[in-house]
Amino acid sequence: MLATFNLFAAVGIFLAFPFVMTAGAEFFLPLFAAIIIAIALVPALEWLERRRVPSSLAAAICVLGFVLAVNGALAVIVLPASDWFVELPDKLPRIQHNLAPVIDLYSSLNDYVARTSAQVGSGPVARGDVASGAVPSSVVDLIATSAPSAAIEIFFALLVIFFLLAGWRRARTRTIEAQGSFDSALKTARIIQNVVSATSAYLTTITIINVTLGLSVAFVLWLLGMPSPLMWGGIVALFNFVPYVGPIAAALLLGVGGLMTYDTIGMALLPAAIMIGCHLVEANIFTPVVLGRRLTMNPLLILISLSYWGWVWGAMGALLAVPILVIVMTIIGSTGLPAFLVFLMRGDDDDDDEAVATP
Repeated sequence: MLATFNLFAAVGIFLAFPFVMTAGAEFFLPLFAAIIIAIALVPALEWLERRRVPSSLAAAICVLGFVLAVNGALAVIVLPASDWFVELPDKLPRIQHNLAPVIDLYSSLNDYVARTSAQVGSGPVARGDVASGAVPSSVVDLIATSAPSAAIEIFFALLVIFFLLAGWRRARTRTIEAQGSFDSALKTARIIQNVVSATSAYLTTITIINVTLGLSVAFVLWLLGMPSPLMWGGIVALFNFVPYVGPIAAALLLGVGGLMTYDTIGMALLPAAIMIGCHLVEANIFTPVVLGRRLTMNPLLILISLSYWGWVWGAMGALLAVPILVIVMTIIGSTGLPAFLVFLMRGDDDDDDEAVATP
């Protein structure tokens, strides 16, 4: 009876978990994000502590550096994007002109397409509603005009990051010393170290790759004379944190930006084509070489994590999906897995196949 009760309790918790996460998103989303960011900053914290910087000061330096990096990214992306959004109504005639051959081709096939093209042609009617919003002049202005709940969540997340980092050494020591045996303490220390190493290595490496990809795209767009190349490069870098879905969304946005900028459909689609080409090179050559086999993950598991956390928390959940998956995989991998779960977590592995085939 006890085993049956535990089974039903586990099933109930499993089914209720996503709804609890969704209902309490104002608390759980910044908390999860803060924990992941704090884990990623632990190597920098330990580097400062080894140089005799006090833990509180080292934590403050890490948080300040993270805030400055995010502030710079927002300044590069959000402020120019606001200008593009305001200019969209004025650019609708150019977009319609560029899309005219495509619209004419498909309008003869279906009445629905004809009605859709007519609606695109009447786009400037909504001009007043789109352009009526005020454009923020700085990142501080953007935060000041945002919802108070968002500012509170950001402040809460920063406090969690600071206190997690400031008390990291003490908490880790107490957790290890609380174990009942030397083997348990050693295993706990190994799990903690593996989680920190895997999470920080993945986030640091993927950030460098994405920033390099964004700068490459921005440089090519600058050569093409496209306005705000750094903004587009920042969008590409940010969206590339979301596997599969992010690059598609970035290419679509670049397509819209090209239609707003150039007079021919060939030139208008060139920025999106350049982004897709750079992404294919990055995803198939550089990322596998840099990340290596140790940090590769099963694509099916990534898609499941993206769909699950995207369903629970939307766009922010999609950004956190892969780091959460890295942490879960590292913990489960350190504690051991049944054979079928090993297959799901690691995917196809030639070395494992050879090991199984060897008598």
